[in-house]
Amino acid sequence: MNKAILSLAAFLFLLLGALPQPALAEKEGQKVEECIDVVKAVKAMPEEGIPQALLNNAHAIAIIPGVIKVGFVIGGRYGTGILTVRNEKGEWSDPVFVKIAGGSLGWQIGAQSTDLILVFKSKASVNGILRGKFTLGADASVAAGPVGRSASGATDVMLKSEIFSYSRSRGLFAGLALDGAGITIDDDANASFYGKPDLAAKDIISGNLANRPPLVQELLRQLK
Repeated sequence: MNKAILSLAAFLFLLLGALPQPALAEKEGQKVEECIDVVKAVKAMPEEGIPQALLNNAHAIAIIPGVIKVGFVIGGRYGTGILTVRNEKGEWSDPVFVKIAGGSLGWQIGAQSTDLILVFKSKASVNGILRGKFTLGADASVAAGPVGRSASGATDVMLKSEIFSYSRSRGLFAGLALDGAGITIDDDANASFYGKPDLAAKDIISGNLANRPPLVQELLRQLK
């Protein structure tokens, strides 16, 4: 069954690669707009969303809208989104495009789409993603995050976890168990969106880009 999930992910990657560059750039712009919508939804429901204190202390945030849950009996996930990292000044970096694939979640039938948010508490996890494939649960502990204005109900497992995961489906946010999913940098999407071939993710995060696209400005404004 894992082979079937990997085959699906490979097919989707090839499909994206076959698109002409203008179509890819437009597609990634739409993805950023979807991420903005997810952030707005989080801010609109403080009593049921991600605790603000958790966001204020986060080292990085990944927003992956429309993650597809696929499979019969044993399920997997696939999606694309962005990762932004907080710099030494406390400001969010330009977003890096990422892909997520895999992850067994037990008895699942059919396909379902959900918005995914990952809140990273440390630099180590982000460095792992930048170095190559990074697996949730294996390379860093991940737990379903607390919801509401405060994280006072967090368990010891939550407090020890390096990453908190959340999902939004049908307008509701909830913590999500997500072990086994791999996160990789989407180099093609980065090159397409920023208009620079061979653009390294670390250069995006470090703020080496001369011009910040308007969509990125809006995304970072919403994250403040």
